[in-house]
Amino acid sequence: MPAICDANGTVRAWPGRPSWVGLDLEAALARIFPDTPVARADDGDLAALAESREAGCPDLMYLGVGTGIGGGVVFEGRFWPGPARGSCELGHLVVDGNGARCDCGRRGCVQAVASGPATLRRAAGLRGREVAFAELVEGARASAFWARAAIDESAAALARAVIGVGELAQLDLALVGGGFAAGVPGLVESVAAQVEELARPGSRRIRVRPAALGGRSSLYGAVLLAEETFGPVPAG
Repeated sequence: MPAICDANGTVRAWPGRPSWVGLDLEAALARIFPDTPVARADDGDLAALAESREAGCPDLMYLGVGTGIGGGVVFEGRFWPGPARGSCELGHLVVDGNGARCDCGRRGCVQAVASGPATLRRAAGLRGREVAFAELVEGARASAFWARAAIDESAAALARAVIGVGELAQLDLALVGGGFAAGVPGLVESVAAQVEELARPGSRRIRVRPAALGGRSSLYGAVLLAEETFGPVPAG
């Protein structure tokens, strides 16, 4: 679930579905599936868990770049800080105090700077007309200034998030995924280069590379959560 829930599973905030605020999610799922055990987690956390297992790395962050910025942190093989305390809302780290307004109401969140729509709006401003995703991809491949500048600014925001979380959690790996990131040439490489530039002398170096599991990462993470919570699912 992308909603913000309290420790008991009640939805506290979900900008995309405000009518869900106050819903006891766990109780609702129990009514729908009365004979089935239920577990819940943030979709970004689930993606991070699956990517962690796939990479064989117990300490990493995952950033999913699409229409928004999702993601999560896995620390010592587990969600960090954990469902009872909430998810690492990587998309809402403030990286530019004077930046564009985010859907959450603040200015300069990673999501407001580096999401797919934000990158396309910036590219349009630089080019002087609306830019479609396919045009951005073509422009990036041709090293057009307006495309590369728009992409590199998004990468800079993502790099600041990686560095900031890395200073706190001392992680080994940052994986960048999501449909937008996967489709834009050079985005992940730009994040990696800017993370290296921002690294503090003597600090742990965080490797940056593309995520491996594509659009099914949250689904794979949900299966892992079920197996780790309730045991392996019987075959057949």
